[in-house]
Amino acid sequence: MASRSGGVGKSIVLLVLIIILTLLGLLWFDFLGVIHAKKYFSPLYKLMGLSPQTSVSGTAEFPIVADLDEDRLAVRLEALDARTEELNQREAEVKRLESENQQIAQELEDRRISQDEREKTFNNTLKQHDDRDKNIAQISANLNGMNPEAAVNILLAMDDQDVIDVLRKTEEDAQASGKSSMVAYWLSLMPSERAAKISEKSANKPISLD
Repeated sequence: MASRSGGVGKSIVLLVLIIILTLLGLLWFDFLGVIHAKKYFSPLYKLMGLSPQTSVSGTAEFPIVADLDEDRLAVRLEALDARTEELNQREAEVKRLESENQQIAQELEDRRISQDEREKTFNNTLKQHDDRDKNIAQISANLNGMNPEAAVNILLAMDDQDVIDVLRKTEEDAQASGKSSMVAYWLSLMPSERAAKISEKSANKPISLD
């Protein structure tokens, strides 16, 4: 009977020892981070003044494998964002340059139009001047071939500047041909007041009588 009681006692001791060893093993594996039972052993850790391993260690059964594809994707996305930002900056610069070029082109076009208008105005003025010179020359030639009184009547009907231009042209043609000029005779046939006025303006050589 005593032998039987001793066997039961040994079994109980072995069972307690196994439980203790199991708990110590679990505590050690949890401390190393192999298993996760911190919420159960945290009071014991605090009591023993220990700080458990918080990182997870890989095991043969559950190895920790780095997600290289995800890392590569993250790097590519970052590079793509940088490239997009660079392209946006380049696009903004191109638009700025295009705006400046359009402004310069518009300024050049405005200058060209202004230059064309000035040339057109100058050509019109030159043509008008040429036409006037031709008309004055024709009037002078016609008056020289007319009766002096009739010629004076025509001159009196003209404004002072036209009369001055005709008289000058008549004087130039007479000097060029070596003939006597009719200018002095025409002036003598005019009313003295009108003749004096024309002579005074002719001597001053005005550009315009307005």
